[in-house]
Amino acid sequence: MELGAVLVDADLIAREVVAKGSEGLERVAEAFGPEVVGPDGEMDRPRVASIVFGDDAKLAVLNGITHPLIARRQAELVAAAGPGAVVVHDAALLVEMGNATRFPLVVVVHTDAELRVRRLVESRGMTEEDARARIATQSSDAERLAVADAVLDNDGSEEELRARVDRLWHERLVPFEENVRLGRAVRGGTPVLVEPQPGWADRGARLAARVARVAGERGLGVEHIGSTAVPGLPAKDITDLQLAVTSLDDADALDEPLRAIALIRLPEITRDNPKPADPEPDHWRKRYYAGADPEQRVHLHVRVRDSPGWRLALLFRDWLRADDAAREEYLQVKRAAAAECAGDPDASRYVERKEPWFDAAASRAERWAASSGWSPPY
Repeated sequence: MELGAVLVDADLIAREVVAKGSEGLERVAEAFGPEVVGPDGEMDRPRVASIVFGDDAKLAVLNGITHPLIARRQAELVAAAGPGAVVVHDAALLVEMGNATRFPLVVVVHTDAELRVRRLVESRGMTEEDARARIATQSSDAERLAVADAVLDNDGSEEELRARVDRLWHERLVPFEENVRLGRAVRGGTPVLVEPQPGWADRGARLAARVARVAGERGLGVEHIGSTAVPGLPAKDITDLQLAVTSLDDADALDEPLRAIALIRLPEITRDNPKPADPEPDHWRKRYYAGADPEQRVHLHVRVRDSPGWRLALLFRDWLRADDAAREEYLQVKRAAAAECAGDPDASRYVERKEPWFDAAASRAERWAASSGWSPPY
């Protein structure tokens, strides 16, 4: 690519793995008959499509042949890219295939549906009916935008889109790659409270799904916690997540998988501050990660399920969601702390400034839990 990215094009690879003389084409012919190979030795795509269309079992056979070959070729291209490369996967069916959580950053190029119809008619010679039918078979705009960490508006000219790509490359992708390669997390920075954002819940769900995938069987649930998980509460624009594990040994085994989705372990943070009801520091141990994305800040707290820190993170979130007075009281504490620590280069003193309120409020949250019948979500 012009800017230096290594492009892994899923459509091109899908054709490559069943090209003339390939292992993939040989296996497709074995599965569906020699007639799927045309006179030129290439796969007869319309014939194969007619065989698998509307037949889930046969489609599964075809996918069982091609998908592992595609994945193997993609892995080869990524391995060959070398250190320092920015690898861009061009995957038109990212949502349909359920692959969005595989990547540390998903960019969606978005165009208004009516404009897409017009462009298909003008550039591809399609009828309007055919263009609308094609769009109807694809994932919806809402589904694509839900998996997007960045959105490139393509309603304008090609030059405008190129300018947006250039900005994304230089301001986000290049520093993102460098941060991951060097193991450099992006910290919270100066504490600045912003008004609640409509995308906070979707971002939390998107990032949580990414963590859950890499955690696999070691993970016992991922939750969006902290202030951005409380509707209506102004907060620092940071997504806090909590991953539950059976033991911290399981947490330590996840260091590399989490780094693959751009979450960097901060070894200096090893526990939460003990609360008066359980002052034993060893009970509050955890692992802590921060993201490498310069424009999407995320903190991941990995705690043993049923530990006091794990329970309290979920309890405070749900209590603040339910109790208007507690939420307003906490907001005043946050605003006072943010004002006091406004000149600080990081948020550590801001966090410490709020701790006395959490210590005092913990018993009230517990009383709310008892009166409401609250219990952790899993």
